[in-house]
Amino acid sequence: MSVTVGIHDLAVATAGHTLALDALAAYNGTDPGKYRVGLGQDQMSVPGPDEDIVTMGAAAARAVLDRHGADGIRTLLLATESGVDQSKAAGVPVHALLGLPSTCRVVEFKQACYSATAALQAAAGLIARDRSERVLVIAADVARYELDSAAEATQGAGAVAMLVTADPAIAVLEHATGIHTADVDDFWRPNDSPTAVVDGKLSVEAYLDGIVRAWDDYRAHGGSPIDQIDRFCHHQPFTRMAVKAHRRLAEHVGVALDEGLIDVTTGYNRRIGNSYTASLYLALAALLDGADDLDGARVGMFSYGSGAVSEFFSLVVQPGYRSALRGAETEALLAARTPVDVARYRELHAGAALDSRFDVDTPVDSRGPFRFAGIRGRARRYAAN
Repeated sequence: MSVTVGIHDLAVATAGHTLALDALAAYNGTDPGKYRVGLGQDQMSVPGPDEDIVTMGAAAARAVLDRHGADGIRTLLLATESGVDQSKAAGVPVHALLGLPSTCRVVEFKQACYSATAALQAAAGLIARDRSERVLVIAADVARYELDSAAEATQGAGAVAMLVTADPAIAVLEHATGIHTADVDDFWRPNDSPTAVVDGKLSVEAYLDGIVRAWDDYRAHGGSPIDQIDRFCHHQPFTRMAVKAHRRLAEHVGVALDEGLIDVTTGYNRRIGNSYTASLYLALAALLDGADDLDGARVGMFSYGSGAVSEFFSLVVQPGYRSALRGAETEALLAARTPVDVARYRELHAGAALDSRFDVDTPVDSRGPFRFAGIRGRARRYAAN
């Protein structure tokens, strides 16, 4: 008998500071419309000195555990492309901060912005084998580019935690999936660089190529025809990219697709900025929180990670899903961020790269439940606030 698997709960976290992109535009002499309209971005979350992917990921996951407890969670999968260690999974300190049992495997997934989808699919496989298991999937990233670079306005920071179970309350993961992989140097971060290397034009081309190829594979593997998909969520390195993806898909299949079907999905990403692995699932959270009744709706999901791996899959929203949502919590979280000016933002940016050869205590800055406490003996240390 097949097992119905999907997202039972979903919670969001972000960094404690925010920079208005109008202020960045004024600082660097850019027309603010280039950011607000051209990129589709209004703000970006900026981590404090005691925040990183571990603290954000643990904060999002704690909300899930506070509601559901840890019973049956034997796996924690953390997806990120801004890892804090070349060997140890960032999920291990998350596991410790959350007080999860020792009988819980922890693995880090990496393939640019795509890897949270790989983690979700892996979770579904584990539950198909044993429907009593519950898997905690966390996507957490800090997007950081060089100051004064073309990509600077697309920075951000955020995390999403999902509890993946049998008979989920929010959305069922359908079996069909479409995949496309190509070796493309559109975006990467060398081991010796704290910031990414980007070929913006090539990245857009690879993204748009990925959606049509993944779509074709989705249909070849039994995926629903376009007229049976009610809503769409596309990966959003900047929210205007979702519009480009939607138009390319419509052109490819030869139908008119209402761009209003994706407008509501940009609500959180416009304010958080790029969160890499978490971006697609922030779009899903925005859709669930902001759309009219979605009971029974099929949502097409396009996941893209530079380098490049793409996947198109679909979810079916479950009746009564609204009782499991956290829209008010997410709005309160975003409103609680501390606005910073450009000078303070640049200070935080400059201080983010720490040399592990030197012990350091980070100042208490964030109001979240967990903090990065500093470096001791070349190892990162974390604590509860």
